[in-house]
Amino acid sequence: MAGEAINRRCVVFHLRILTATRRTVKPRTLTKPNPRCPNRRFIPDMAQNNPQPSHSARPIIGITTLVDEPNTRVRRAYPNAVFAAGGTPVLLPVPRPDDRREAVQRYLDLCDGFVLTGGFDPTTERYGQPTDPRVTREHPDRQSFDEALLEALASEPLRPVLGVCLGMQLMALHAGGRLNQWMSDTIPTHAVHYDDNRHPISPAVEQGPILAGEVTSWHRQAVDDPGRLRVIAVADDGVIEAIDDPDRPYYLGVQWHPERTATTALGLDLFRMLVATSTAHARR
Repeated sequence: MAGEAINRRCVVFHLRILTATRRTVKPRTLTKPNPRCPNRRFIPDMAQNNPQPSHSARPIIGITTLVDEPNTRVRRAYPNAVFAAGGTPVLLPVPRPDDRREAVQRYLDLCDGFVLTGGFDPTTERYGQPTDPRVTREHPDRQSFDEALLEALASEPLRPVLGVCLGMQLMALHAGGRLNQWMSDTIPTHAVHYDDNRHPISPAVEQGPILAGEVTSWHRQAVDDPGRLRVIAVADDGVIEAIDDPDRPYYLGVQWHPERTATTALGLDLFRMLVATSTAHARR
């Protein structure tokens, strides 16, 4: 009974502290035990001693997701890379078709930069190219959402964008390009680009954002024509590995997977550049 009485007094005591905190009374910090509850100590307000970074110091990076009914999902490597690069990752669920336009606007209002993630194969009829029957088609809601987001971002050229694998392919299609939909038909070395294989790439322009090095890839399609975008890196077999828009601060598409590429300059550094450019955009 005595123990229960002590516990009740401790509960009442902590409720009083909680009430005082809600009344905006500054919490007390003690270095000695609480005499009423010997096993408890007053806890300092850590936020006062370690203020969180401002929004502009930690830009919000929206990450597109897959539709995997009844779920939406993405590889953890994407948010992990954004977080390691200094950004705050936010996953962007694919909305219902009726909500697509409003969702795109809400995401634009929320995010300072975007990562268009990898996925399955896009349908290409709307771009004047029949879809190869052998492909694994991307969920139509996801493809339509990514396309709507790209269209909206075209009106905001200062907003940084990193497209990965499928994301790069959609960037090329949106810019009037075309895809090689089944690489094994035309590229004898197609297998080096699949199953997380590592292979070298080289820059295709001088003083571009992409350096020579080894990347990790997983794709059966490739960009044949980047449309209005610029080719800035290629593989040894000629496969287009990176494209960009030099007139925008950071609009970069890569065919490999930087979120799981060990070469820092071709992996984490791409996310660091995205975050740095997004920070500058957020401060405008």
